[in-house]
Amino acid sequence: MDDNNLQTALRRQTAGYRRISGRHSKQVNIMGIRGIPAAHGGFETFAGRLAPYLRDRGWKVNVYCQLEPDPNGMLAPDFEDDWDGIHRIHLGTRQAGSVASMIFDWRCTVDVQRRQGVDLILGYNTAIFMIPSRLLGRRVVMNMDGIEWKRAKWSSPVKAWFLLNEFVGANVSSLPIADHPEIARHLQRHWCNRSVVIPYGADTIENAPADRLATWGLESKAYFISIARIEPENSILDIVVAFSAARRGVKLMVLGKLDLDNAYHRAVRAAASSEVAFPGAIYDETLVGALRFHCLAYLHGHQVGGTNPSLVEALGAGCAVIAHNNRFNRWVAGPDQIYFDDAEHLKACLNSVLGKQIDLTSNRASARSRHAAEFRWEKVLEAYEAVLHADSVYT
Repeated sequence: MDDNNLQTALRRQTAGYRRISGRHSKQVNIMGIRGIPAAHGGFETFAGRLAPYLRDRGWKVNVYCQLEPDPNGMLAPDFEDDWDGIHRIHLGTRQAGSVASMIFDWRCTVDVQRRQGVDLILGYNTAIFMIPSRLLGRRVVMNMDGIEWKRAKWSSPVKAWFLLNEFVGANVSSLPIADHPEIARHLQRHWCNRSVVIPYGADTIENAPADRLATWGLESKAYFISIARIEPENSILDIVVAFSAARRGVKLMVLGKLDLDNAYHRAVRAAASSEVAFPGAIYDETLVGALRFHCLAYLHGHQVGGTNPSLVEALGAGCAVIAHNNRFNRWVAGPDQIYFDDAEHLKACLNSVLGKQIDLTSNRASARSRHAAEFRWEKVLEAYEAVLHADSVYT
């Protein structure tokens, strides 16, 4: 199925959801994230937009939030509260890392059995836990995220776990949501043909104060920026190597948590020239928006996954994009951006941009057009409400 036919089918599918009036009370239970307000990643940011949108449209919204031990190892008791009109359910575990996330997900699955409404799970990493919910007749909508089991960073047992959960999520959930046409094709090839595509959204940034740049000695349109987890699949080492191959006269800002106990992170840091800055992970939306808006170009190295939130946010800020050349990035950013295959190719791209052989004005205009066409929050949130409210369309 080509892109036009796929998108036509998906528009018809979503339009069908909109025409159905739900019989259930308008209540949704959001799981699979650490909580709101957002302080971790894309799914938390998304939940932070969806929850108030649904609240304002008459939904009761429950959001599960993960409690973690404090620096002294003390864990607060479970509790519930209301935050800005949204009900939050805080559940904790003393474990750390991925084990803590799995225990938290299981506790959410157990707790939600006593609550009404449709369950929205963001990510399929523990999809197997929702089987009891489905056996009890609960409706579960699941965002299928990226193709986690293909990521090189995982060991074989972890890849097998993700593969199992992708299978379960695609086949057992009431409705699997793909955030990219290529994810929908992947699910269709391997597991099912009943997913609907709803991408990620981002705000439009028309202006941003340049004074926020002074902290790092930056000037507008005189630096590149990368915003990503520092992982091999995100090509961070390639980006740093290519940029550091010559004196650039501009800076590279690499936003992301840098842990020097991690071998890959050490390699990234060692490859960096004095023109590369590592400010860490920044969750101040206004500051990050200003850094995007004023950059010369946004560097995006993601090789695996669907619609990446950071890339969509770059389009919303009108960034010229230099991205890894793959089918995921090309669909999101569109045909008018710059794409690289490896560090050597990226080096040539940077040379052309800084040597003025490429005028980025049209790239910035195309970024705004692409964002307006596919990734406005209003369009994304409306589509989510449609599928959450379509209780008689799926089982």
